[in-house]
Amino acid sequence: MDLVLLIGAIIISLLIFTFLLRVAKAAIGTAFLIALIFFGAQILLGVGPDELWQQTLGLWDNIWRSISGGR
Repeated sequence: MDLVLLIGAIIISLLIFTFLLRVAKAAIGTAFLIALIFFGAQILLGVGPDELWQQTLGLWDNIWRSISGGR
């Protein structure tokens, strides 16, 4: 009985570890892509971090206004 529980626990642990590893890979890849876009905008377009941040906030404000009906 204990051996079955141990094997089951190991299998579940491996499945959870594999899932978390995939999530971490996706998060790191996305963060790298966002950083690449921001640095590219800074270098190619001469846009500073403050301007990028303000535009990002403005984008979310526009999306929220569209969803909530302009309130």
